Amino acid sequence: MNPFNLENKKVLITGGTKGIGKATVEIFLELGAEVIFTARNADDITALEKTLSDSYPNKVKGMVADATKAEDIYILKDYISGTWGYLDVLVNNAGTNIRKPTIEYTAEEYNTVLNTNMTAPFNLSNSFFELLKKSSFPSIINVASVAGSLDVQTGSPYGISKAGLLQFTRNLSVEWATFGIRVNAVSPWFTETPLTEALLQNQEKIAKVIGRTPLKRVAQPSEMASVISFLAMPAASYITGQNITVDGGMTANAL
Repeated sequence: MNPFNLENKKVLITGGTKGIGKATVEIFLELGAEVIFTARNADDITALEKTLSDSYPNKVKGMVADATKAEDIYILKDYISGTWGYLDVLVNNAGTNIRKPTIEYTAEEYNTVLNTNMTAPFNLSNSFFELLKKSSFPSIINVASVAGSLDVQTGSPYGISKAGLLQFTRNLSVEWATFGIRVNAVSPWFTETPLTEALLQNQEKIAKVIGRTPLKRVAQPSEMASVISFLAMPAASYITGQNITVDGGMTANAL
């Protein structure tokens, strides 16, 4: 058996219509998985589902769901339970950010960032625990950020949320190893996505990013998706509790 494939794996990917999430949906389908992806915008979901269904008929479905809302998670869980009966892979990708000085955040803005980036993955993982236990090879991959380990000027709530997500990954990997559920994280450096589009148009900022990055460029979403998909493969069967930093060498570059 080829350990570098995801043939017939049942996969849920949150935030799947743009950037890293979209690239992750595409690579999982290419590797043979069946994918349900979520987002909050119905038009985006319909457009992507139609495009992908032409190449992968009966393999992909998009669902409108806000990962911060308990009722949406319940509907999603109910659908997957009725359709598949189990879940092989949960990719907690949905995220957001509001960039500003710490002193300028409102309580609502702070809660929005933390609820989306940290609380939602916590709730989703708990909600899908029973369905993951029914899988013969279950895995959770959390999409974190270099900002969870270093100050990269993205705003303190974002850094807090991603640092929390990394520690959640470590804790859960130990706690759920008894059930064979592997839990890992991927931490991207600056990647060309809608979330970073405005920032990367700032020439002074992009010069700093590229200057600090040995590979001298920002990443593409597909480069993150490749690592996410690998962590779900049989080839990664002994990897759990880890954070894979995908940063073009940035964190190794002291000078």
